[in-house]
Amino acid sequence: MSQRRRRSGNLGVIAPAEPAPELRLWEALNLALDREMAQDDAVFVLGEDVGLYGGSYRVTQGLWARYGEWRVRDTPISEGSFTGLGVGAALVGGRPVVEIMTVNFALLALDAIINMAAKLRYMSGNRLAVPLVVRMPGGVAHQLGAQHSQRLEHCFVNVPGLRVLAPGTPQDAYWQLRQAIRDEDPIVVLEHELLYFESGPFDEQAAPPPMHAAVVRRPGRDFTLIAWHRMVQVCLEAADRLAADGIEAEVVDLRSLRPIDLPLLRESVGRTHRALVVEEDCLFGGAGAEIAAALTEAAFFDLEGPIRRVAGADVPTPYNGELEAASIPDAAAVVAAVRAALEQAGPGA
Repeated sequence: MSQRRRRSGNLGVIAPAEPAPELRLWEALNLALDREMAQDDAVFVLGEDVGLYGGSYRVTQGLWARYGEWRVRDTPISEGSFTGLGVGAALVGGRPVVEIMTVNFALLALDAIINMAAKLRYMSGNRLAVPLVVRMPGGVAHQLGAQHSQRLEHCFVNVPGLRVLAPGTPQDAYWQLRQAIRDEDPIVVLEHELLYFESGPFDEQAAPPPMHAAVVRRPGRDFTLIAWHRMVQVCLEAADRLAADGIEAEVVDLRSLRPIDLPLLRESVGRTHRALVVEEDCLFGGAGAEIAAALTEAAFFDLEGPIRRVAGADVPTPYNGELEAASIPDAAAVVAAVRAALEQAGPGA
């Protein structure tokens, strides 16, 4: 068994992940942190259980043993305090990576993220930089209850001064985290809890795309499906089902929610002339609404019908497993939405 896989009594003292042709998403994040911490002494990590324990999702595994407690700092259960500490450290030359154990707890840190990190460059007349990264896992993850199953994209994409990343593959997670750490502005990295142990191809030598660039995961000619995180997988499954009926759907992984890669979306809609935004968050006031509105304004004359949306139900996420599953989109819901749009367009559409 390789060192990367070996377990001992304590995750914190296991070596960090190593490059391999295939990595799990948490391993890619772990490797990105290791690479940046090795290159720049100003980079440090702080959060709950990130040190000796190695992180709730193993993202900081081995870093405490390699870099010591001053650069991998376990904090009290006080999100507002340690996120504010990260803002202060960024202002005086540090490059902190704050891990909030779950996006649900970020509600306690919004003052530091929104009132401090996002605004200080503007309020200082560009004299202050805030090179802060705030990582947080979220999403619906198998019966964790309403208070631990939130998707808070809408809380962050509405804030001027913040940028928001949503990596969904190991390759993207690796490069987007490294790019965020090197950036001079505060960046929120939203991760999905159900993707941490998903494996995917990895090539450390591959040239990274721009941090905020979207990517076409599957080309198509009949319909553009726009998604991020786990909903990309849902859209790919839906595209396979649609292909059986001769409908070729193009699947776009946004990768970034602020800014949105409108040029690529316009290019895709220019080919397909129809679009569907798929998000796990609730329909009303979600990030999908902004994506649909912005794309409608940018590509109105390319569209042959309104941009449609499939999203989570407007309810607190149920604890019951069957109700939980029914509250978030699946491939069947995406297929139904595409077919309804094409049927409404009429024969020959």
